[in-house]
Amino acid sequence: MEGILLGMVDDVDRAVGEPLEIFPVCHHSPASALAMARRLREKQPKVVYLELCEDMAPLLTELRNCRLPVAVQAFAGEVDGFPADWAPLSVVAPVTEASAEYQAIAYALDTPGVELVLVDRSADHVFQWDSRGEETPEGDGPAEEPEAALHGEAVGVGIGDLRPRFAELEEHLLRHGKVRHWSEWWHQYVEVPLGDSDHDTYRQVMFLIGSLFRRLAPGDGSRVRVDEDRERYMWTRMREHLAATGTDPEDCLYVCGAFHAASRVEEFGVHGGPGAFEISPRTATAWQYGLIPSSHAAIEAQFGLAAGSVSIAATEWAKGLKRTRVKPYVLEGQAGKRKSAAKKAAVVPVPPSEVATDKLSGFLRRPPVLDGLDEAELLGWSVDIVRAARRNGYLASTADAIAVFETSILLAGMRDRAKPTPYDFQDAAVTCIEKDSVPGRRDVRRLVEIMMGGDRIGQVGYDSLPPLARDVFDRLAPLELKLEQRGVRRALLDLASRPELRACSDVLWMLRRLLPPGAARPIMGERRLGERSIQESWDLALGTHQRALIELGYEGVSLEQVLEQRLRRDAYGPQATTATVLAAVEDATLYLGSRRLADELGSHALKLLAAERSVDGAPEVLRRVRALLAYYRTSEPVLPSWIESFVKAGYAHYCTLLPTAFRDEDATVGQVAAMLGFLFGMEGLALSLGCDRTQLELAVAQSHPDEPAKTALLWAAQVQLGTLSRGALRERCGELLDNPLVVPAYPRYLSGFVHALEPVPGLADVVVEAVSNAFGRLPDAVLLPWLPLLITTLRSGAADLAPLLIREAGRIFPGRLAALDAWVPPWRTPETDPFAAVLRTPAPDAPRGAALLAAHPAACDAVAGLLGCDGGWAPSGVPASAGVPLLAAHPAACDAVAALLGCDGGWATAAEPAPAGAALAARHPATAGALEALLTAG
Repeated sequence: MEGILLGMVDDVDRAVGEPLEIFPVCHHSPASALAMARRLREKQPKVVYLELCEDMAPLLTELRNCRLPVAVQAFAGEVDGFPADWAPLSVVAPVTEASAEYQAIAYALDTPGVELVLVDRSADHVFQWDSRGEETPEGDGPAEEPEAALHGEAVGVGIGDLRPRFAELEEHLLRHGKVRHWSEWWHQYVEVPLGDSDHDTYRQVMFLIGSLFRRLAPGDGSRVRVDEDRERYMWTRMREHLAATGTDPEDCLYVCGAFHAASRVEEFGVHGGPGAFEISPRTATAWQYGLIPSSHAAIEAQFGLAAGSVSIAATEWAKGLKRTRVKPYVLEGQAGKRKSAAKKAAVVPVPPSEVATDKLSGFLRRPPVLDGLDEAELLGWSVDIVRAARRNGYLASTADAIAVFETSILLAGMRDRAKPTPYDFQDAAVTCIEKDSVPGRRDVRRLVEIMMGGDRIGQVGYDSLPPLARDVFDRLAPLELKLEQRGVRRALLDLASRPELRACSDVLWMLRRLLPPGAARPIMGERRLGERSIQESWDLALGTHQRALIELGYEGVSLEQVLEQRLRRDAYGPQATTATVLAAVEDATLYLGSRRLADELGSHALKLLAAERSVDGAPEVLRRVRALLAYYRTSEPVLPSWIESFVKAGYAHYCTLLPTAFRDEDATVGQVAAMLGFLFGMEGLALSLGCDRTQLELAVAQSHPDEPAKTALLWAAQVQLGTLSRGALRERCGELLDNPLVVPAYPRYLSGFVHALEPVPGLADVVVEAVSNAFGRLPDAVLLPWLPLLITTLRSGAADLAPLLIREAGRIFPGRLAALDAWVPPWRTPETDPFAAVLRTPAPDAPRGAALLAAHPAACDAVAGLLGCDGGWAPSGVPASAGVPLLAAHPAACDAVAALLGCDGGWATAAEPAPAGAALAARHPATAGALEALLTAG
């Protein structure tokens, strides 16, 4: 203990006695910001060294085009020198108005002759030193608002990560301080006492706190090593700058976190030794820089602060400015700020004292100065929270306002403070207003945070956006919407009456493909292959998703370029499959209209298909190829060469894998059905391209599945190939129902039949018959146990094929309940030959052929009119003539038929009798056999 206390005193003396003035600060602390503004006006330094990534310096001038809070970002989409799974890399440094770093930046950029130098490690070194998570401490509570994700998964860097790394110490401070989380402890015991303190007292107290947390930090050695390397890095950069410019250290100010101010490294100070530390070179990773919007919730989530603490700090900053009358520094032209009418008054610098007096001892011995109760402020808070609670569905009244007022005073007294803090008021409001449940979307704790200042969300100005983001807003300008603002904007596009909006529609569809789902959401209209809408309606929230749009600008200068890069990355990635490449082909055709890119990706899909040894992607491949074939057949004069090769190679590939897939336990019935769907659906095109159908027949013949569903699928394939008749398939289904050992597995057979509707949709009636027979023949004791299995099997495995089955059932079953009793299923009706009535053998005395003519005279008259016959009908008493007079009446037709049949006997003489039909059949057996085959086939 003695060593720790003496070491703390030595740390404070060492930091105070440094010729280069060190200004210790804390993350987004209003006390630090007030002290910084005061010191800058007093000292007027010529050089400001700031603890911030040195490669972010060019972006700081763009802050004047933004509405705070925003974050300076370094982004790398592709890595070179880091593990590939780290990509993308992102580092952000949030800036708020109530922060010391913003005061230093505004002073340096708007004051002539002042130089701002960033001295912290670069973004590349952040990841070089293997510290991906060291900047994100454990938080006081989860952030529930969506704005907390504005920084994404970026690593946060800032000035002054001042929090105990000794868990027992933090727990001790929270317990004895009678507070719930660290943010409240810091506000009560550091922010309030230092709010009105002088410069020397502020510095010495912050040095003491930093030394305490540093010496009581038995955390992991890697984090301590990174902290010390950062301090060596910063002091090395400052000494290099001083030596290069010859600046007097007395004219400089070093702004850093209090944890790093009390440093014990050898390189500490302008007169420190160089040591053995060497700054390593950066990797070959290409970094891009920009500004992204930030918010109070995002800062709290990233730096482990309690929810609402940054909003409360912003409120305390505004109150501190009024109380102390300190004039803060604001960047000239800062968005959201009024321009000052008068110029800033010149401040005479105060010469620094030669020896800093000891202010720390007196500060620690002095009893705390208790602020008096501000009844007007507390009453205003109580009334405002009741009003907000009413608007959000709470049954709050004036009595609740009085209860919140009195409870706040009571809680403050129990926690040994005379003036209730915002945290005391928050606890009182929750206790008095939030009784049993939360009626709305926000609870009382969140309402207090909003009332204390809310979650302010920053915005990056148009001039500070990357070229891609500006191009997007320019191309969407015809919509006449304020898309830069947060919130949802409804866009209505009548493409028929305003064809110029088609360009906007193309941009919106690409944004939907590239940005998160809520950025561009279509309400009406769709874009598919070969289809274009004539009217569209969109919900656009580009201002809300500004970060995603800005990071999109890091990948290219136009949407088309970024989309093409992403499609290539997906298609040529190590995890790419045939289905993903076909999806990229579809997107290239749909969004870019690029035939060149589609042909290139299609050729790559052909290579991946030949290299695949599994059937996992068969369903997706079938769906994509069908859509692309339908598109090319309707929009192109000829099919692209790559898709013809793909169908030809796919036919041979799936024929080869089919027997293995039927036996493979890992291959699902849906995947095997998709293979058969490809083979049967693309069979016509494949055969026209030179494939052999025998290969498919051999593959089916070599398939011997063990699973019931695949067995039923094999039977369906055999029916499609003609090796199994539909009658035989019905008999097999009946045998399954007759076998009591197979009945429990019957739902799996039905699942296979339903999947068979993909390759063989003509079996829908057989599937309906199989299901109906099961319900009709099985008793309830057998049917009810496997009925849930049947339903779940069909729902999980064949949900997309169920509509086909339902339509077929609707066609077969009667539509009225009354007709159900007399209804006979079609599969129970005896089969009849539809041509039996026409081809039946006539009676010996019946006229041959004349019965049909007499039964349908209208048809005969129509044919006679077409042939130009006007002879009329013969009398009813006259027997019908045979066909020989017709031959004599029309010899040309008879000669043509005789030539086709190869008959060269010529015409018989008039004296010879005409041969009967049997004689003709005997004379020309080939012709008679052909006619008989035609009539038998129907």
